[in-house]
Amino acid sequence: MTPLLGLAARSAWNRRFSLGLVLAAIALSTLLLLGIERLRVDVRANFSQAVSGTDLIVGPRTGAVQLLLYSVFRIGNPATGIRLASTEAIARHRAVAWVVPLSLGDSHRGFAVLGTTAGYFEHFRYGARQPLVLAQGRAFGNAPADAAGASDGVHEAVIGAEVARRLGYGLGQKIVLAHGDGAMAHNDHDDQPFTVVGVLAATGTPVDRTVHIPLPAVEAIHRDWASGMRMPAGPATPVAPAAPPPAARPAHGAPGHDHAHDHDHDDHADTPALPSTVTAALVGLKTRAAVFAVQREVLAMRDEPLLAILPGVALDELWDVVALGERGLQAMSALVAVVSLAGLVAVILAGLNERRRELAILRAVGAGPRQMLALLALEGALVTGLGVLLGALGCALSVAALAPWVQAQHGISLQLAWPGRAEWTLMAAVLAGGFLASLVPGWRAYRLSLADGLTPRI
Repeated sequence: MTPLLGLAARSAWNRRFSLGLVLAAIALSTLLLLGIERLRVDVRANFSQAVSGTDLIVGPRTGAVQLLLYSVFRIGNPATGIRLASTEAIARHRAVAWVVPLSLGDSHRGFAVLGTTAGYFEHFRYGARQPLVLAQGRAFGNAPADAAGASDGVHEAVIGAEVARRLGYGLGQKIVLAHGDGAMAHNDHDDQPFTVVGVLAATGTPVDRTVHIPLPAVEAIHRDWASGMRMPAGPATPVAPAAPPPAARPAHGAPGHDHAHDHDHDDHADTPALPSTVTAALVGLKTRAAVFAVQREVLAMRDEPLLAILPGVALDELWDVVALGERGLQAMSALVAVVSLAGLVAVILAGLNERRRELAILRAVGAGPRQMLALLALEGALVTGLGVLLGALGCALSVAALAPWVQAQHGISLQLAWPGRAEWTLMAAVLAGGFLASLVPGWRAYRLSLADGLTPRI
């Protein structure tokens, strides 16, 4: 077998130009197959690690996938909100350990703004239940009493690592938020700038691309807004220095993110007012076994129609939604690989007529039909194997080169890792396909007679 392998390698080298084109096609198809599989695995891993310490996500009655997308991944816009009083009622449940309200709807230079409480930094977990860590500064509302030049405690912001890196922000930076996506200049909250007091360490999750502000600040910046528009200027209402926010009282605010000002709060001007509605809430339980019981009770609440979802179950629904697209991409990649292998067969078959005399000479010196079959099959297998190897190397180099750009532009962390079981299976399938495809010209050579090759054609 070793002499036959060397002969197959030298024969392929003599036709290196035509076989080189086939090798490049096989390498590209392998790169495409492995690249799509790597992207699929890493996207799922990134989504799965975005939130790991939350038992339930509570929001308005929309859909499980929609609630998960905008509350955790900042994708899409909520059509409505839930009353803050409802989240406080859930927090009083005997099985609930903590509740963190979330208020979305504003932005800063393309990054989502999240209004929440200090409990967010304490209870939120990602990955393997990893807590959020401040790389610089502090969380909002934790200013030392004698800090010179400290902000009012309400207009403070903690930014994600990606926000800090891409915008070049650091501690003390003054930023202006925008209503909605900030597409219109007059939607800026330029009358109430925020001070960056903390920068979170990188997590590889949507937290990196989020500006976090205190929940009272959401009400403060929308005090003179209604239905998404700034109202005519009136007497300024100062925001008092930060203090532990009182229990929220139901107010007649607009649903969603309009946060219309409730004048009932005016008699409590000594503490910052809270918004009457929030977008969603993260819920942590004292024991995981109570998750379905609490979910049922939240769904049965009479004061307001609510939806409570398990993040893991909602993720499974999301994968069911995108599974068709994944299969489509995989089918296209497989088709490219099939076309490449068909090209290999065509090239070897096309050269077979020119090699009849060569094969006849090998037969004359003692090579049998089976050896002719093995020679051409090995030749195709060598080209396929080298193409798969180059494709795998190209995939690894592409991941290493493009990972920073993909992370910056799309927030997806690509991992340069040893191929998994699915990737080994794909490479083995291409190798097996190349070997089987090479049997076609091998069988043709097997049937050529010795006289057919030695008889000159006129």
